[in-house]
Amino acid sequence: MKVLIMTDLEGVSGVVSFKDHVYSDGRYYENSMRLLTAEINAAVEGVLKEGATDILVVDGHGPGGVWFEDLHPKARLLHGRPLAPRQIRNEVIKTFDVGMMVGQHAMAGVERGNLSHTQSSREIEYYKLNDRFIGEIAQFALYIGAVDLPMIFLSGDDAACREAEELVEGITTASVKEGLSRNSAISLSPFEARRRIAEGSARALKRHKDCPVAPLKWDGPYVLEKRFFHTDIADQVCARPGVERVNSQTVRLRSDNIQDIIYV
Repeated sequence: MKVLIMTDLEGVSGVVSFKDHVYSDGRYYENSMRLLTAEINAAVEGVLKEGATDILVVDGHGPGGVWFEDLHPKARLLHGRPLAPRQIRNEVIKTFDVGMMVGQHAMAGVERGNLSHTQSSREIEYYKLNDRFIGEIAQFALYIGAVDLPMIFLSGDDAACREAEELVEGITTASVKEGLSRNSAISLSPFEARRRIAEGSARALKRHKDCPVAPLKWDGPYVLEKRFFHTDIADQVCARPGVERVNSQTVRLRSDNIQDIIYV
């Protein structure tokens, strides 16, 4: 069983502030990276116990969130910006059997979702796909679903776990903190968070073997609507081919292929 693990920083226990923990100039940023990497390693330990033979970790946090020196010896890391072209990434992704997410947060606008946002906390108000609000959980699940990979496990704050459970039937989740507001949460101790992630990832893989989770697929054609906080960002985006301007702060993209627009 080959496991692909997408990671982010905002859903990690102990990480609660954009300014201090998440932005690369934050005073606790390096500590946040170490906390994330320890949670990744817990997930790796969990899937290894259930027979995983190849584990690829994707560093999904904008400026990079994985402390490379501490990464589990049985894991490999896909990292670097800008990302390789989609065709190259797909050649890698489609060789895996299942997807997981570690350190994930809820979509923009979720009440009490700690560090909730979609793609950019500084620029984006919301994403809608075919008139349904989505966040980064749906983005990843739909992207890998297009190459027939199911998303079977997610760890993050309680709001992210609820979002994943509503989105993917049969997914296993592990909540490591309770959001009180966008910049406040009740975190589990790092040791308890890692225990839950290790147990949850192992349980997810075992459950999937017994009762497979289906890849997430929505019917097309697809219309992705993106609303920005400010008009100048919409101005920049509208310069790209195929982008429709809806109003001063909102754009739309259309495609029959979900992968063409879900991460644009």
